[in-house]
Amino acid sequence: MSLKVSKYAASIAALLMLSAIANGQKPESEPFGKTKDGTAVEVYTLKSSKGLVAKIMTRGATLTELHLPDKDGTIADCILGWDDVAGYESEDNQYFGCTTGRVCNRIAKGKFTLDGKEYTLAINNDLNHLHGGVEKSLDKVVWTAKTWGGEKASGVTFTYKSPDGEEGYPGNLTVSVTYSVPRDKNNLSISYKATTDQATPVNLTNHAYFNLSGAGSKTVLNHALLVNAESYTPNDETLIPTGKIESVEGTDLDFRKFTRIAKRVKNFDEKPEIGYDHNFVLKPKPEGKKMVFAAALRDAKSGRQMRIMTSEPGIQFYSGNFLKGQVGKDGKTYAHRSALCLETQHFPDSINHENFPTTVLKPGEEFTSQSVYQFSTFVPRKNAGKAKGKKSESKNDEK
Repeated sequence: MSLKVSKYAASIAALLMLSAIANGQKPESEPFGKTKDGTAVEVYTLKSSKGLVAKIMTRGATLTELHLPDKDGTIADCILGWDDVAGYESEDNQYFGCTTGRVCNRIAKGKFTLDGKEYTLAINNDLNHLHGGVEKSLDKVVWTAKTWGGEKASGVTFTYKSPDGEEGYPGNLTVSVTYSVPRDKNNLSISYKATTDQATPVNLTNHAYFNLSGAGSKTVLNHALLVNAESYTPNDETLIPTGKIESVEGTDLDFRKFTRIAKRVKNFDEKPEIGYDHNFVLKPKPEGKKMVFAAALRDAKSGRQMRIMTSEPGIQFYSGNFLKGQVGKDGKTYAHRSALCLETQHFPDSINHENFPTTVLKPGEEFTSQSVYQFSTFVPRKNAGKAKGKKSESKNDEK
């Protein structure tokens, strides 16, 4: 085959792919291996016509890949993960890309009281309960998947029924997570729903580790972060909120303007968090709006940027403090602080703090939550004059 014919065939293939996306084709699936108990796991692929490719597997309703174009059009996978199920079942997996729950983040000493009854959960984070438990937390079970495709977007909905008493939680909980990608934008939407037959706490999030230079890049500290929060919830020595809500003004947690993460992270090296691991109280939603702007992340090296919109009242910023050089996808090493998490959520340990927004779901109610990750590119200010037609960085971009 001549080079000319080969290029023609590649062009036709690309046009056919974009045509399929435009016509609302459902996401495709492929095997991703089997769990230790022999359960088959599938991975589903979502695509936009603008270059975004997201892959999500049925174990843990987990985001395994997120490919994004940079300012020059070069595509890179920008989240940490593994090449197969075995990696996600290994001790090196630190909740990479998964759906966490029933209750994400921490519950103090694994205990809470609801309707006069005390419940005891697994202790898996020093003295506390973390991310839903040990054996049957939502990140470790295999969900049922259903795909859909429309003219404007395509997606996959994962469903799991958690029985009463699983990981110590009360009530039979039916929970679904929907990942969707619009046809003509590099956006990823994650929507959650849950119902119960008994009062129970619910707090769900996605635990993706981002590095906009590409997964396996040496550091994420060169990224600039903006968080739309004027206050945060201080932690005790075990990273449980004290119950207070304090201003970020004058603290190392003030990200109301874009700030390089490296600037102040070392100030936490000797503190309990060993870096950033804090819950921020987001500004209230604008009147009549379902979501609020939560945070933005920029990488000057690649020109990639991410904006997060959410219906949640809080966001946890975690600076990858416990990454330890694991070898992940494509043999790449995940060094200390080489990726970060921005987890939209209700506040940690809310079930034990009456002054925090409630996480209790009751029979007859429906838990709903949505977060949208919007990806684009920008030209750093120092390079703005060198690239015509590119959007330049502006100090007013996030106002």
